Amino acid sequence: MPGRITRLPGGVALNIGMALARFGLSPALLSAVGRDAEGDELITACRMRGLDTAFIYRSDDLPTDRYMAVEGANGLIAAIADAHSLEAAGDKILRPFTDGTLPAPYRGAVALDGNLTLDLLSRIARDAMLAEADLRVAPASPGKALRLTPFMQARRGTLYVNLEEAGLLCQTGFATSRAAAEGLLARGAVRCVVTDGGAPATVGDEKGLHTLSPPEVQVARITGAGDTFMAAHIAAELGGRRGADALEDALKAAALYVSGETKI
Repeated sequence: MPGRITRLPGGVALNIGMALARFGLSPALLSAVGRDAEGDELITACRMRGLDTAFIYRSDDLPTDRYMAVEGANGLIAAIADAHSLEAAGDKILRPFTDGTLPAPYRGAVALDGNLTLDLLSRIARDAMLAEADLRVAPASPGKALRLTPFMQARRGTLYVNLEEAGLLCQTGFATSRAAAEGLLARGAVRCVVTDGGAPATVGDEKGLHTLSPPEVQVARITGAGDTFMAAHIAAELGGRRGADALEDALKAAALYVSGETKI
């Protein structure tokens, strides 16, 4: 079919990192990247975008992972994530916490995505090296939503999910983000942020719920919108914004991204 093919650095954690950099922060990346031409190109692209790549595990025998998305006028049609190298690398990506390169226990904010294996996510949810970290967790896709279960069981972190992912985690369906947030909290989540496309989004914890509608914009792109939203919410809270104020900042940032007004 006629169309345009665009090649960009991406992936959930990287999208979040690039957005955090646009919001004035200096994120460091923990991941696995091959020592191939694509890996070298990706590392260079990350550095150009203000990201710290010093802690990335570079593998001699694993190729750099790829993700492909097909989008139409009505949004995302299909997507394939080849994250086999990241899964094969396993806990090697956490070496900076165990070899003294990074402080442990780590007390800063950490954005995680569900492209990691369930075993590794389960370890992160309970490991002492991140016991005092401000964990922010996203499933990466509905197909990997159940990988967030360990954080509900351990009562750790802030979960960032859409309506479908919330339903999968709670094994039911929800009509609104507010109902989904209530469901997640009832099943053990200590804090959650639930989005629903152009419908109202909700942030909730034991202190209460805040629900706001996103600005109405002309949709120019979809892939990366949720990651931008998550990064904007993290940046807003690190900057001192709370509750409905931080949620409003995140919705505005995501709307700008979806409209195509934000440069990648």
